[in-house]
Amino acid sequence: MDQILKLGTSNQSWYCARTQPKHEHIAAGNLRGRFGIEVFNPRLRVERATRRGLVRTVEPLFPCYVFVRCHLAQQFDDIRYTNGISSLVHFGTRIPTIEDEVIEGLRQCFEAEEPMDVEDRLTAGSHVSVVEGPFLGTQAVIVRVLPAKQRVQILLDFLGQTTLTEVDRKSISLVDRSIAELLPTIAITRPLSSAVAV
Repeated sequence: MDQILKLGTSNQSWYCARTQPKHEHIAAGNLRGRFGIEVFNPRLRVERATRRGLVRTVEPLFPCYVFVRCHLAQQFDDIRYTNGISSLVHFGTRIPTIEDEVIEGLRQCFEAEEPMDVEDRLTAGSHVSVVEGPFLGTQAVIVRVLPAKQRVQILLDFLGQTTLTEVDRKSISLVDRSIAELLPTIAITRPLSSAVAV
């Protein structure tokens, strides 16, 4: 680790820190509160289908990672031993820096570091779960999206019969979405100038 420390620059730079699972917000809070280290932890506010209906959750854009800006040579141990941090991302003995432009590009998508709201991009053929109403818990396939009415036509199996019905957009949620599947939606909803290759 001493060899890694010597590779730190004398200037403040951005680095990527690996966190313990589901500890991104804890690690970020500890780094800011205890050491005054600048942290960027981009998060998404997404809808999830549950047995109780549609719930909104906040999830990290990069699970198990946060970005830290620091003098690595001076604050290496502070970061490494912070509660919630697993390690700094490194390749052999080298801890790579992240260009300021990359972080700034990402920050343009997250105003005041608030979670970004991400909406479902429903299309014909999407597999959905009904999360409200008489068909609660039923799996279905979207046949047609009716944006003017904020409704969708879905095909579902109800009492052994294949049924075509129309439901409110808010009463369904895409099935088995991952953060990776949301990234194209984020790119579409942001100005082209904000896009950053990482």
